[in-house]
This record gives sequence, structure tokens and C-alpha cells, in this order.
Amino acid sequence: MSYDEANMIAQRSTPLPPPNAAFGHSLRSLWTLNPAIHFLNHGSYGATPRFVQAAQLRWREELEREPVRFMGDILPDALRVAGARLARFVGASPSRLALVENATAGANAVLRSLRWNAGDRIVLANHAYPAVKNTADFLAERHGLHVVEAQVPWPLTDPAALIDAYTDAIKGGARIAIIDHVFSPLAVVTPLDAIVRLCRERGVQVLVDGAHAPGLLPLSLDMLGDMGVDWYVGNCHKWLCAPKGCGFIVATTEGQRDLHPAVISNYFGEGFEKEFAWTGTADPGARLAITAALEFIEALGVERYRSALREQARKAASVLANAWGVVPGATAEMFAAMVTLPLPVTESGSKEAVARWRLKLLKEHNIEVPIHNIGGRLWVRISAQVYNELSDYEALARVFG
Repeated sequence: MSYDEANMIAQRSTPLPPPNAAFGHSLRSLWTLNPAIHFLNHGSYGATPRFVQAAQLRWREELEREPVRFMGDILPDALRVAGARLARFVGASPSRLALVENATAGANAVLRSLRWNAGDRIVLANHAYPAVKNTADFLAERHGLHVVEAQVPWPLTDPAALIDAYTDAIKGGARIAIIDHVFSPLAVVTPLDAIVRLCRERGVQVLVDGAHAPGLLPLSLDMLGDMGVDWYVGNCHKWLCAPKGCGFIVATTEGQRDLHPAVISNYFGEGFEKEFAWTGTADPGARLAITAALEFIEALGVERYRSALREQARKAASVLANAWGVVPGATAEMFAAMVTLPLPVTESGSKEAVARWRLKLLKEHNIEVPIHNIGGRLWVRISAQVYNELSDYEALARVFG
């Protein structure tokens, strides 16, 4: 049986969503999620549809049929095709995009490639993703840098407060500002244009952590590059529903200068494309399956998909807010497919409380949802996905109702 024949058989056994498919529990069969669980945490690690898993498996099988030929003769072109397909989707020139394991790997590539001088300042938000904050702290200790946190208030009643926080943080100058396009624990979308503009006015380079944005928000990354975003990193395993281990970095021509992967390997010094395409022997199935993930999202209807997630998240937040007598941490307009609300308990926030409440909800109520400690209070972040219905959120509401 040829590879193409196997591909056709696999697609028949793992179909794409039908045109204009009704969203809700009827689509859960397209994923391998446990049907007994109210899965309200697509935002953490995503969930890969059967169709995309099948594509990843087909690439793995092709690799193992002739590993040497695959790695040397097939993989380079296959990665270029996958990268170009993704670049079109996110509005980037293929020459500006490279595939990486995840957004954290992309951020490390940028931050660890810069030639730092003692006293340089890194500006990021107090609510920045912990892995990125850890990277900044690591570099600060090694090179004598200063990490300055933009104090984004929470709850956040106005996007202007987020802009003001960055304005204050870069007053003393900065080598680079790291901006979260969608804050992970807060779930709010950043007014990116305004913050990038003020950074450029002050000569500050910009790295955008777009871990949650691909698939969730319309992107035009070449345009952002022209505006002043030197580097943009994103994940494909979240809202694009690709396998885990698939992310990207987009860098302007100037941003590519002296930029290297976090792992230096065989093609060091031979250019952006070659260096990032090969960082050592690994399973490339996740990256190559991005084409299948994009096909899946496009079958749902990209704009229909985004609109449905946003609307479902708002309705779900309303259900919880009304049942619990709480107010979400920001206005509805600042959220996309996730909303963060106070957990209606009197217990103070701590690592132990976060872990205990998450496990309690999972084990006693079959609800998978993340709990966060923000400012000493416990908050819950709900995600919306096309396989969810309001009954999933009503189950969570009843726990504290």
C-alpha cells in the first residue's frame, strides 16, 4: 500500500467536520477526550482532534519506514511546506517563520541570542507566563540585567490600565519589552498596537508572547513586524488544535540577525531557516501535522470558529457570574475564548489551595478546569471550545451554587 493510499484510508476513518456542522457535544467524537469529563481547559494544552492525530501518526510511520531517507531527503521539503502553510494562515512571509517546539522555546531563542550588556533592562508584565519570567531571571543573574515588571492591575476594568502599566515600566528605558498577546492566567487580550507603538517611540525592541493567539485571534504578523514587533512566538497546540510540540517564531529580517535556536546544532551560522529546521534528531510528526490542523480548523470555518468560541465564553461567564454572585476579572470585550472569574470561596490563594481545588473538581465532579492564585485570591479560568455546551459550565456553577 502506498503512502497516499494509507493517507486516504486514514482520512476516511477520521473524518473532518461536515460543512456547517452544529457545534456542541455532537462534535466530541471528533476528539479522543473522555466523554465523562466536563473539559473546560482547552487553553492549557489544547486537545488534538482524531483527524490531526491520524496525520501525525502517518508522518511517524513514514519516518520509520526509512529513517535515513526521511530525515535527509523528505523532511527538509516537508517542513518548508508546513511552514509556508502556517505562514499564510498567520499573515507572515514564509522566510520570516520557523517552526519550534512551543512558544517558550521561541522566547528562549530570542532572549538567549541577544548580546546583552550589564545593566540592560528587560520589561515584562507581572502576569507574564512563568516560563518566560524564569528565562528573564536566568539571564539577569548571568549577565547583570535588570528585570522590570509592568504592574498590570487585577481585576482589570479598562484596557488603558494595561497600556499605562507598560508606559510606566519603560520610562527608565529598556533593551526589550516582552508583551503577552493573551495573558495566560488572566485570559485578557492585550491592546497590542498601542503598546508596540510606545515601545518603538522609545527605541525598545519588542518580543510578543502569542502563545494563545494563533487560531483564536486574526493575525497579520508581517504587518505587526512593520509596526515594530521584532519577534512573535506562538503555539499551535492550543486553539489551532495541532499536536503538542508544534509552535513557531516569526522574526523580521533585522530580528533574524544573530538569532539562533535555543539548541545549537549542525547548521549553526548557516541562516535562520537551516538552523531552526534542524536542532537535532527528533520526531517531526507534530510540526508536519500542522497542515492537517489547519485543514480541520478551516473545515469548521475560521471566522465561525472564532466567533462561536467568543460568544460561548461570554455566555458561560454569565452563567457562572450569576450563579455565584461574582464579577469576571475584566470586561467582556477584553476576553476571547477564555474568561477568568473569582472562585466563590473564602479561602486565600496558595499553591496548595490551587492544586486541591482543581483535583476536587476533577475527582468529585468530573470537571477539568484550571484554578489560579492571583493576588492572593483563587480564580477559575474557563475555556470555550466547539465540543462544549452551556451544560458543561452549568455543572461547574452547581458545585458552588
